[in-house]
This record gives sequence, structure tokens and C-alpha cells, in this order.
Amino acid sequence: MKTKYPIGILGATGMVGQRFIQLLENHPWFEVAWLAASDRSSGKPYGEAARWRLDTPLPERIARIVIAPADPEGAPRIIFAALDAAIARELEPRFAAAGCAVVSNSSAYRMAANVPLVIPEINADHLHLIEEQPSRRDSGGYMVTNPNCSTIGLVMALKPIEERFGIEQIFVTTMQAVSGAGYPGVPSMDILGNVVPYIGSEEEKMEAETLKLLGRLEGHAVTPLAARISAHCNRVAVEDGHTESVSIKLGNKLGRPATREEILGAWAEFRPLAGQGLPTAPDQPVEWAPQSDRPQPRLDRNRGNGMAVTVGRLRPCGVLDWKFTVLSHNTIRGAAGAAILNAELLASLGKLEPGRVPSGCGDRSSSVGWQPTAASA
Repeated sequence: MKTKYPIGILGATGMVGQRFIQLLENHPWFEVAWLAASDRSSGKPYGEAARWRLDTPLPERIARIVIAPADPEGAPRIIFAALDAAIARELEPRFAAAGCAVVSNSSAYRMAANVPLVIPEINADHLHLIEEQPSRRDSGGYMVTNPNCSTIGLVMALKPIEERFGIEQIFVTTMQAVSGAGYPGVPSMDILGNVVPYIGSEEEKMEAETLKLLGRLEGHAVTPLAARISAHCNRVAVEDGHTESVSIKLGNKLGRPATREEILGAWAEFRPLAGQGLPTAPDQPVEWAPQSDRPQPRLDRNRGNGMAVTVGRLRPCGVLDWKFTVLSHNTIRGAAGAAILNAELLASLGKLEPGRVPSGCGDRSSSVGWQPTAASA
């Protein structure tokens, strides 16, 4: 690519916004050109407004960028959104209506019927839902979302199994890192030496999003996977990396029970075309850890530069059919990295070109709000 796409970040000072900046610093296709945050940060240089919390230095170029108001006028066409759901519900449609391609990490519109919830290796065909959005027709803008940080690791591990054998029931218990709560997150006196068996709305998100991601695009909507799922979500004293204990009951696509070797083969051979060749995509989306005590967050969360999902401990389940452990990096694969990979897929499909945008993102005359089709938006 001779020139890079200029991109903007909504919610740039938060933890996911910082992870976007870190991952995009040397990206071959995208370059950060615009940053927006709350009113208290607007007008300040980024280095003054943000308390940088990551383990790599804040790029000097980014530190000098003056934070803009969270308004489409003057924004680049491609927007990565790292917003709280309540704020995203208001702002993301405004940017889409103004002609922006909004690639969101927010939960606000994941379950809207005409908004694609996408993991490129899993359901790239769901991107067709972009064409169902009124803003796509009116200004060229649209919204695309990635899943919740706990959902993405689970679905990556389930997809190769569902394709080959079918899945009828899913039971999952999560042990989720504190970074998933943002900064300052969970108070130290609440989490150190402790497990908190509740994360607001997490179980509901995980259950609904999993079935939508594994569902089929039929006409103008997604038919969710016809499976039963139960999720238990817990916050634990781990910095990064969500661990999940999963039990599944398989379908009958083979006409007989699947063997351990067949399930391992499904993971090992999972090489979906949609992710191949994209800069952020891991070479092996699902990696097997053969050791009896793996995967572990400290040892395995950065596999594939944080974009691979690690599975281990596959064994028979006394209640369902099989059980195993899943690990994924929650702020890379489960947040900023997932959105960047979605944008790379959109670029590879030609859906980031200005094409039908009459006057570009930021034209106030076109920023008329629209609401995604209901479903459970």
C-alpha cells in the first residue's frame, strides 16, 4: 500500500484507546491522524490529557496531537471507537450518518439486526449487513462491531468444532482479567486475594453474542446458532488474559461421537481464508497447548502477538461430551486488535474507499441520526 489510510480514535485516552494507539503505531495500512475524547480532554495535547498506562512508550508524534471534540466535522472517514456503551449509543450513529466507517469495540449495537458483529476468521460474510444500514445508502457511512472480550476467545475455539461436528450445548465459566474493567477498574482491596463472581451484563453479552457470531446470514438478517449456552463470568486478580473453562455437547454431523484426535485436528487445520494475509491476523488462529497445566495468562496470552487463542486440557466431560480450557488476550484480541483486524478486512474488500460519500465524514449537513434495526440493540 503506497499511502496509509488516515484514521481517528474516539475515546482515545481510555485503556482501549491507548491499546489502539500502541497497535497502530507501525501499522502498514493505517495511520493515526485524529484523536477525540471527553470535553475535559478536548483542546489539550494527547500527552497532557492521557495518563499512558501501557508497557511501551507513548509515541512522540501522538503525544503532540491535540485532542478534538467528539464531533464528525473534521474527522477522518475511518473511525475506531473505544467508548462506553451509553456514549457510543449516541455518537456512533452520528459518525456513521456523517459518512464515517465506524469500527467499534463498544457493546451498544452488537446485537442490532442490521449491524454486523464480526470476527474475520469466523463470520466475514456477515459484513453484508452493512448494506442494510440507512447511512450506507445515504452517506456511505456504516457501523461494524467486534465481540465482547470474553466472547471472542470462546467463539474462536468453538468455530472449528461447530463446522465439523455441530454444537448443541455450551457451558462456560470465565476467569477474567482486571484490565477488562478499564482504568482504574476494580479497586485493589476488592480484587487482591479474591474472586468477584459478577461482571455487569457480561453473561448476557457472552450468551447472545456467541450464538449470533456462530449463526448464519440468511437474507437480510442473521439466524443465531440453534444451541443452548450458559455462562458464568468472574473477575480475578490477573492483569491481562481471560481464561475460560468450557464444556460442550456436540451435534451429530458425523453420525457418531467425535474423537479427541478429530477435535484436535479441527483446531490445527483451522485456516479460514478471510483472515489470511491481513497484517494483524495470526498465522494460526487457534493454538494447542499440550502441557497438562496450560494455557496460562502469564505464559500464553501473547501468542500470535496477542491475536491467537490458545486451547488446552481437552478431555471427556462427564456431563456433556468434551471439556477444555481457552485463553485469549482480552485487550488485544478481545478489544483493539479485534477492531483493527475488522478494519483490515474491510480494507481488503474495498469497503473503506470513499466511494459514495458525498462530502466526507464530518459534513454537518449529513449528520442526521439513524437507529439500527431493533433486535436487542
